[in-house]
Amino acid sequence: MAGVAVVIAAASLHRGSRSSQYRPPSHASLAGLSLGQRVVAIVKSQVGYRTDPSESYCNKFSAFWRSGAMTCPGGERAEEWCADFAAWAWRKAGVHFTYGYGPGEINASAVSFFEWAVVHGKWHPATKGFTAAPGDVAVYGLSLHPDPRAVHVAIVTQDAPGSQGPNVVNGDGNRTGFSVADTGTDQVRADRNRPDSTLAGYAAP
Repeated sequence: MAGVAVVIAAASLHRGSRSSQYRPPSHASLAGLSLGQRVVAIVKSQVGYRTDPSESYCNKFSAFWRSGAMTCPGGERAEEWCADFAAWAWRKAGVHFTYGYGPGEINASAVSFFEWAVVHGKWHPATKGFTAAPGDVAVYGLSLHPDPRAVHVAIVTQDAPGSQGPNVVNGDGNRTGFSVADTGTDQVRADRNRPDSTLAGYAAP
């Protein structure tokens, strides 16, 4: 019985250290920053976060929205979480939107950022003449027929002139491991091996 208590205590300590390691910036440290700068500071603080267990989709961002399967330890929830991560960052930065499954609402589906942006006049197709702003959400692999869908979303940290794609932070990015918050440079595709994951455009907060 004592051994079980030690295991439980160790697991709790591990989760505690994870949450403190990936704590978002304080309100005081974000004060004075623009909206886009706040979004970028928040997502950069999460780079390196990975799901626990490592081969699961158990994550804190879906749990924040009370979305996903309730099959995880520590109150986390399980679902592919790139959109939940982007929505979490926007909300923490102060972007106003409704999280839900009605028309023009943002949810765990990557395509919801496109649909929200179209409804609110904040959709910008990825064209040569358009430069994304820090804090925008890049939408990848957009397909509108027969049903709207998208492969992935990521938060823009920089869109340098002459680049093919933006620099981003990916929630559930899978670039450096399974189900990890990681970075992408000049990310014109969400997945290098998937031709259907090309950058389609941006949702502005």
